[in-house]
Amino acid sequence: MDDGKQQAQSLAQPTPFKPAEDPRVRFAAERTLLAWIRTGLALMGFGFVVARFGLFLLELRAAGAGTVHSHGVSVWTGIILIVLGVGVNVLAAVQHHRFLSQLNAGVSYIAPRWSIGIIVALVLAILGIALAVYLMIVGQ
Repeated sequence: MDDGKQQAQSLAQPTPFKPAEDPRVRFAAERTLLAWIRTGLALMGFGFVVARFGLFLLELRAAGAGTVHSHGVSVWTGIILIVLGVGVNVLAAVQHHRFLSQLNAGVSYIAPRWSIGIIVALVLAILGIALAVYLMIVGQ
């Protein structure tokens, strides 16, 4: 008889369960990852174009097409942009993996102190300032 009472009591009490996960959270994380991948690819593509432009200027000078000044800065700028694009893709993958791991563990997401967007913005600002200073020095 006690077994019947215990079963009735255990059935009467609600059992804790994990609420269903909203799939939009994972889809949003996936869209964010894809946006960062597009950003990284754009940086790499733009870096390639900038680096090749320096070689184009060297070819113009070799062909005798007037006074073309090239100091090799475009090649290094292009390389920096390509490396930045690769870094963006790697950081985006790491951040996405970390977010999914926390989501799978049921841990509340705490945003990192430095986001990829802030890092990219600061690096591009530094690169832009350096190029502006370079153009002011060379342009005189």
